[in-house]
Amino acid sequence: MAIPLRDKSNYLRGLLILARKDNCISDSDKAIIIKAAEWLGFSSDFCNEILKTLLENEFIESEPVKFMNHTVAQSFISDGLKLVCSNKLTGDVELLWLRKTAEINYISQDWCDMELAHCQCYIRSTIPTQLTLYSIM
Repeated sequence: MAIPLRDKSNYLRGLLILARKDNCISDSDKAIIIKAAEWLGFSSDFCNEILKTLLENEFIESEPVKFMNHTVAQSFISDGLKLVCSNKLTGDVELLWLRKTAEINYISQDWCDMELAHCQCYIRSTIPTQLTLYSIM
């Protein structure tokens, strides 16, 4: 599936927003963001530079992300949950932001709840290395 450039940019921006919601960029956050960014066509140097200044970067707006493609939006919600769960706990601020993102992309709350239940099992085990993004590209 060809993902529009705007959706690619929004995907990466959304992951960056989520990663900084708890004011701490963990190694697992970085790994997930870099993997996704490379799949989206962004260079690892670009991502590493963004990650260095992410907490101080005032130019990244924190509004929920609107996608052009529904499948991309669902993939983002799924991967966003994986990012949140990668820290071995789920934060209310991050989950609220993901729910708002789901809402503006017309993704049902029931679907989000199922994805959250699926991702919460990662808290008790290891985080998967395969992002949902890979399956739609």
